Amino acid sequence: MADNPIVAASLDVVDLKCPLPVLKARKALEALADGAVLEVLASDPAAGEDFAAFCLATGHRLIGQSTKPGIQRFLIQKRAHASGT
Repeated sequence: MADNPIVAASLDVVDLKCPLPVLKARKALEALADGAVLEVLASDPAAGEDFAAFCLATGHRLIGQSTKPGIQRFLIQKRAHASGT
């Protein structure tokens, strides 16, 4: 993945506590195309663990994570659904 992936949508869940950041991210990802990247800004200290577990459980990819004082930034790539026949 490139160092600066193209972000298709951004979600600000600063000041929300678990489980709301993950629930809102799940909803935001539903609206995106397969492979698109969602940027999530969060302040919940548990958000890193929560998003890692969410991605593991759903097949989405956590492709980036960074922290500034009080704010965590996550880049989540929506999983590609297998085309059925």
